[in-house]
Amino acid sequence: MAKKLYRKQKGKMIGGVCAGLEDYLNVDVTVIRLLFVVLALITALIPMVIFYIIAWIIVPAEEESKA
Repeated sequence: MAKKLYRKQKGKMIGGVCAGLEDYLNVDVTVIRLLFVVLALITALIPMVIFYIIAWIIVPAEEESKA
């Protein structure tokens, strides 16, 4: 079964994009968030904010498990 990228509903801070990337890439969410902040500061903030908003819109939310 292929991996799919989803925005996580559990453990999210704003939209769940970084938390979803954590599952998809098997990397700690703190590393992903720090990388995002560093890239945002290097690119003068606006491009990364636009990227995050677009990812928030395009990446589907994780379906809640029905247990």
